[in-house]
Amino acid sequence: MSLENQEPKKPEATESPPLFNYLREEIPLEDLRDYASPQRIESIDAVKGFAIIFIILAHAAGGWFDAQWVYIFGMVFAALDIMGPSLFIFLSALSVIFSIKKKKGKLPDNVIRNRIFSRGATIMLIGIIYNIFSLPNTPFPLNLWGWNILMFIGFSQICSYYALKMSGTTRVILGLFIIFTAPDFRMFLYLEKDANLFYWILHFLITSPAPHVTLVPWVGVIFISTIFGEMLYEAMMDGSKEYYVALCRSFIFWGAFCVLLGILLGSALQTPDTLPVEEYPHLDVLRIMNQQDYYQFPGLPEFLIRGTVGNMFYNLGAALLIIAIFFYLLDIKKKENLFFSMLKYYGKVSLSLFLIHYTFVPIFIGQFSIAVFPFIILAYIGFMGFFMYLWMEYWSGVGSPEWIMIQMGRVGQKTGEKVKEEAKVVGDKLEKGFKKTMDLTKKTVELTKEELKKIKKKAPKKEENAPES
Repeated sequence: MSLENQEPKKPEATESPPLFNYLREEIPLEDLRDYASPQRIESIDAVKGFAIIFIILAHAAGGWFDAQWVYIFGMVFAALDIMGPSLFIFLSALSVIFSIKKKKGKLPDNVIRNRIFSRGATIMLIGIIYNIFSLPNTPFPLNLWGWNILMFIGFSQICSYYALKMSGTTRVILGLFIIFTAPDFRMFLYLEKDANLFYWILHFLITSPAPHVTLVPWVGVIFISTIFGEMLYEAMMDGSKEYYVALCRSFIFWGAFCVLLGILLGSALQTPDTLPVEEYPHLDVLRIMNQQDYYQFPGLPEFLIRGTVGNMFYNLGAALLIIAIFFYLLDIKKKENLFFSMLKYYGKVSLSLFLIHYTFVPIFIGQFSIAVFPFIILAYIGFMGFFMYLWMEYWSGVGSPEWIMIQMGRVGQKTGEKVKEEAKVVGDKLEKGFKKTMDLTKKTVELTKEELKKIKKKAPKKEENAPES
């Protein structure tokens, strides 16, 4: 066959598809399930699932208990707040450590940084949208800013990246300094904010209209959490049972130490007369606890009030103990049953569960007694899991927070690939141009040498005996 009759060879598809079509591509289901989940550490997802179940339980109890039984919600909420923001922030820091460490050396630092930043910024954006609905009494645009759990988890992702650049000693000292100085600093801003615009701005940025997980002292927890995250990652890389057992013992020791230290530092009772509820809204559970005629609590121990020094150590220690228990059962003893499988699944979709479980809470406000509530809440938790299963399995998780964050990461990845492609093209052009310039310079030098030789040959020779002038 002649060359003229041959069909032209089709060029290979080297370019990425257009961005819109790229985002329409289906995300593998395992990517949604395992997003930000440390591989080979089964206990982390189980702890996330355990925590999100108690968060659903607490929020539903606060809305569904009738006036006669709502005091139980106050008691349970005060005692089990260790399953709330502090545990999720701790686990979030662990996830970032795993993500950074696993990719270190395999990807450029700027790519790792951009992925962490896009993930954190996406969670913060979801938190901002959440603030719009959860702060109806705060005028727009001030209601965009509020330290809810989502906002702080997103921030902790970014903060953990920079914390890893510090030495372990520096992180511990900085974390402890922030935790111990935060109450006095916050109280100073609270008292001065109405008299000074600068202090008002600082108070707004640090405490915000939603002072649930304030910038200080919670940022101190991030610095300390990264230490334990590195310990967990090293254990995962080693993989031996001996290392796992040693890590579990270390977590139990430091967990018990922090719990006892928190109780010791926060043993004083606080009331709205001694601590402003506007600055520490968690103190309002004391009012709810006393909505009964059996016993009037004189105050709430400081270690149970979110954001105090005692509470920071108490929650940090409780988080270490909870992780150690699940780590022992799932990663050392390798326990497997339907209950643990359910917890791990709930943990993998915990961010979506946190957002959607509010949807049905307003339906049954103040309608259930203690006799009915346990059955209702078990059914509701089961329904939430079934709903997430349908969403992930049959609708590929489209629109879920995990799906949104993966899409943001894919946009960043595609952008990065495009930048690399263009950089390669520019580099090739520069290399070719430089080569041409060097060849031209070489030819010019050679021609110049030839011309000089010709001039030398034509020049008259100097007579040997000619007198010098």
